[in-house]
Amino acid sequence: MCGIAGIIHTEGLKPVDPERVRRMCDAIAHRGPDGEGVWTAPGVGLGHRRLSIIDLAGSPQPMLAAEGDAAIVFNGEIYNYRELRSDLIALGATFRTDGDTEVILQAWRHWGVGCLPRLHGMFAFALHDLRQRTTLLARDRFGVKPLFTARLADGAVIFGSELKALLAHPSLRREIDPLAVEDYLAWGYVPDHRSILKGVQKLAAGHYQLLRADAPPSPPVQWWDVSFADRATGSRQDLEAHLLHHMREAVTSRMLADVPLGAFLSGGVDSSSVVALMAEASTAPVKTCSIGFDVAALDETAYADRIAAQYGTQHWKRTVSPEDFSLVDRLAAMFDEPFADASALPTFRVCELAREHVTVALSGDGADEAFAGYRRQTFQHREEQARGLLPSALRKPVFGTMGRLWPKADWAPRPLRARTTLLSLAGSGEEGYARALAVTSADLRDTLYTPDFMSLRGEYRAEQPLMELMRKAPARSGLDRAQYADLKFYMPGDILTKVDRTSMAVSLEAREPLLDHRLVEFGARLPERMRVRGSTGKWLMKQTMRRYLPQDVLFRPKMGFVTPIAQWLRGPLAAEARGLAASGSLAATGWFNSTRIDALAEAHMTGRADHSRLIWQLLMLRKSLDRLG
Repeated sequence: MCGIAGIIHTEGLKPVDPERVRRMCDAIAHRGPDGEGVWTAPGVGLGHRRLSIIDLAGSPQPMLAAEGDAAIVFNGEIYNYRELRSDLIALGATFRTDGDTEVILQAWRHWGVGCLPRLHGMFAFALHDLRQRTTLLARDRFGVKPLFTARLADGAVIFGSELKALLAHPSLRREIDPLAVEDYLAWGYVPDHRSILKGVQKLAAGHYQLLRADAPPSPPVQWWDVSFADRATGSRQDLEAHLLHHMREAVTSRMLADVPLGAFLSGGVDSSSVVALMAEASTAPVKTCSIGFDVAALDETAYADRIAAQYGTQHWKRTVSPEDFSLVDRLAAMFDEPFADASALPTFRVCELAREHVTVALSGDGADEAFAGYRRQTFQHREEQARGLLPSALRKPVFGTMGRLWPKADWAPRPLRARTTLLSLAGSGEEGYARALAVTSADLRDTLYTPDFMSLRGEYRAEQPLMELMRKAPARSGLDRAQYADLKFYMPGDILTKVDRTSMAVSLEAREPLLDHRLVEFGARLPERMRVRGSTGKWLMKQTMRRYLPQDVLFRPKMGFVTPIAQWLRGPLAAEARGLAASGSLAATGWFNSTRIDALAEAHMTGRADHSRLIWQLLMLRKSLDRLG
């Protein structure tokens, strides 16, 4: 796991200052404390910060091919590199190292962009071919590893693992994109189709881009997608056997490392499944780490302790106090862009704990997206069934009218929010799911903006790209489309961003075995009844893991990391919440209705309403804008 950065000229072979590349790499030194390097050639400069995981001494980067005709900087891991190495040797390739980096170089030399589907793993890399004067930028299937790019006024393209690497280049413009602000307020993060800064892009998951020395950058090309269009056949027993095979293979392939390796263990189904399969495959005790809370209603460590005891793991845990708000400024620095998923705080703390004992940690991320484990997905499944009973011409006037008349109950769990459900049923499945996924509704966002911002935003609404993605999804049903949206939109923008930034902030490599693409492709083909039954999601996965995990771990309600931000904003962060939009960077934009925001903050702090998520979003936005200058 590493950090990469570089400069590529697309208007001639202009020289690249290696010191400028080095400064970009220094900005992301936390991603790679074990080594650094810069390589330049006419028109190109590649930089690297290394966290050594495999072939500790033998794979420094930037790396040149043995033939001297290609160079690469690479962030990630290729789990099948040994098999690819054997295939390439049979084709005449020669190797000087024992790691995965050189395998990518030789794979490009023999297969071109056709090498990408052969790579099983998580990666973002820049590979420069001196023969063709071409640079390949590529990102893994799910976007586990990030890659930011920007084109400068002189025609150069700069890239980096984090936005802060690009910010280290003096020619990067720092102009906030108002459409990114609209996106952020809707979702709580800036999705991968946009960046907080105009002119900065994120290479989309499963895409590559070719840059040439004498031509404008070509548009990114999608090289992988997941399809829900087909259905697997076979008995439940057969499907269980196939699922278990894929899960075992995914876990064992990610246990390869030349440094201490362990796992996050929350006590939920997903992380417990990973630990159980690690223990099955390991001759030594698995190292596990858990974070607990000193608020009983939020604490899951009793379940984690049970799994740790059952599998004899070497287990460490730490309790986080609800007063852990001191991390707020540090979080803003980690993410660069505004990021309001408050579970980033405990995620950082468990990464911090893990790094004291291991260099690589396996997580349970990905199963909810792949196997329909979110409650909102089961609600969507049932709502789509209800929509099918009435034509849209009837649904809109009937459910829409009832929803508008029904009293709001935002404080209640979603099954009890009849207004939300009725309004969702009135629209299309895509509209309903966008409403369920948004953390701040379109109606509420409109009350926060000034006329100046409304003019800049124009007809754009944050929900539009998500709904378009769902409409075009290779899918059969509403449940398929919801899962596709989570895999392609929510997961790279929120979940994987959160884990990447918090783990790399402490130089820890996090691996997601349940995001093995073969496992996800298998899950996408499962019949709906094998994914959701009644209110139970991840149905087949839970049935498969019954031989490994206790019933109350498999079937207890999902908790996730919860942070008491409502209490913080009434206590130690109250001073920051008051006057949030009246001064500082939010006020300087002229985009926000300070009177409205002050009223919402006051209602929250006096206990008349819970506006904590929105206030937290605005607080993190202000801190991000402050840092961006």
